[in-house]
Amino acid sequence: MAGRFVPRTTRTTARGGGADVPVTGALDLGLTLGPLRRGPHDPTFRVTDDGSVWRATRTPEGPATLRAKAHGAEVAAETWGPGAAWLDARLPALLGAEDDPAAFVPRHKLLLAVHRRRAGLRLTRTGLVLESLIPTVLEQKVTVTEAYGSWRRLVRRYGEPAPGPAPEGLHVMPEARTWALIPSWEWHRANVDGKRAATIVRAARVAPRLEEAAHLPPPEARRRLELVPGIGPWTSAETVQRSNGAPDEVTTGDLHLPGIVGWALAGDRTADDARMLELLAPYAGQRHRAARLILLSGRTPPRRAPLRSPNDITRL
Repeated sequence: MAGRFVPRTTRTTARGGGADVPVTGALDLGLTLGPLRRGPHDPTFRVTDDGSVWRATRTPEGPATLRAKAHGAEVAAETWGPGAAWLDARLPALLGAEDDPAAFVPRHKLLLAVHRRRAGLRLTRTGLVLESLIPTVLEQKVTVTEAYGSWRRLVRRYGEPAPGPAPEGLHVMPEARTWALIPSWEWHRANVDGKRAATIVRAARVAPRLEEAAHLPPPEARRRLELVPGIGPWTSAETVQRSNGAPDEVTTGDLHLPGIVGWALAGDRTADDARMLELLAPYAGQRHRAARLILLSGRTPPRRAPLRSPNDITRL
């Protein structure tokens, strides 16, 4: 992803005359905002040829569009739409100003190397739960290709064009009420089974309570999310990592992550969740960052089986 740079101090010039964003140290826009992108054709996220990162979001005050671009030691950002002021106020957190990379102490040569090489990694905090929760539910127990396709279809069909001079095709995701009213046949056409669809509908119906979780300590936020049937530890961790900028909420229940962590830190491709957590224990407080750095290292165990084939329930 474009937009990588290493400034001493990052300043964001925001809508309405500009605002200082106290993000000190290295900042890589691609690495920081990348987890918010759901596939190369995500209708809510775009990187244009000039290196600008465009993101459409639904804030509590309405739709908003963000354009951010690195300019030397600064990040220039513009926002549009009814939710622009809300987004302006939260730009520092979105760009990782509330994150503390210095709290991470590498204790393995691989992590030491990748930590130095990816010095611009900051953990974003969106302050929004549903926009991370819904695509995460879509990713439950399916391939990312299937999940990205479902997200793309549903956002384009039920969302709305992003406000401002956004790139063509950039969309804001639907509001909670719209998600709750999507008919069963449209979920089917989007290749979403009944279980995942029902989970999203249940979450949408209690959206205000779930959005409050963005202001709770991450463990408490996860407990609140998991009160909704169909949301378990995997989904809550993946959501809170983005909504709350949680450096210690490591993902468990993942098909691949334990083996990747086990292989990177101990040469153990058969590692399960318990073994992964044991290996990450020295990084307590920063376990999610450690796992993210391992993924960024590219060190993965050799594949022993073919890739899982996507399912297409739309033909049924």
